[in-house]
Amino acid sequence: MILGFFIGKVKPFASEKISIYLIKYGIPISVTGLLVKAGINIDLINSAVLAFITITLLIVLINFIPVFKNIFPNFSLQLAGLIGNTSFLGIPIAIALLPTDTINHTIGFDLGTTLFSWIFGPYLLQKSNNSYSLMNIKKLLIFIFSSPASRGIVGALIIYLFSLENLVEEFLWIPTRLVIYLAIIVVGSRLGIITNKKKKTSFQFKENIQYAIILKLLVLPLIIYLICCLFNFQQIETTALVLQAGTPTAISTILLAEAYNIHRELAAKALFTSTIMSVATIPIIFLFISY
Repeated sequence: MILGFFIGKVKPFASEKISIYLIKYGIPISVTGLLVKAGINIDLINSAVLAFITITLLIVLINFIPVFKNIFPNFSLQLAGLIGNTSFLGIPIAIALLPTDTINHTIGFDLGTTLFSWIFGPYLLQKSNNSYSLMNIKKLLIFIFSSPASRGIVGALIIYLFSLENLVEEFLWIPTRLVIYLAIIVVGSRLGIITNKKKKTSFQFKENIQYAIILKLLVLPLIIYLICCLFNFQQIETTALVLQAGTPTAISTILLAEAYNIHRELAAKALFTSTIMSVATIPIIFLFISY
């Protein structure tokens, strides 16, 4: 991130170019690598479906209930409040705090949020720049089948179809990790660009960023907790899922904002502020669920 910060100060347009290539080539490889590395079992599928459906329903509610739409007036703010940094923060936290047999729940939740952000994120953000309807089914289907996540899923299915997972697992993990590092550089670059501005820059709560942070760090974990209680999940499973829901705003929100040139500073400030605040909220959530 430090390297990205200095790149942003010297080459302010570099992050946008990196983001475009990451979305076009890096994310499909990353999704394929994650699926092959984790394997596919019922725990992973259930967690992925839970994350995907929950976020989808919340996006729909926000956009069709006027009071929520006023609080979260654009899709960048909505994604910042719903898509968490599960890959780069949530999974390491789960590995450190939870038994190893919960890893598929953790990775499954990460997969569900990743699929949502890369299937619907480009569609929603391009909608922000155009006039077509949210419910334009034809355009939505085009985005779903052409999205980076969909291409990654197809790649993983082909690998499993020909039983190549053992052969390519380690090979795919190298570019997958490279994508992670480049994504972190993009985050640092955007923060560097913000500090380049002549006018005084601060991370004050503007454009309803505070509501996105509250949604991401407190409300979404509570919703996932209630869902887990409703479906009688075991405590350890509930803890794994709620911790993932409580992670700060995802790096993918900046990658999308950079690639589509919309609300880039908003995404960077939401990520920065939520990450700082999660240092306090994640331990509190863990203690609350554990005891």
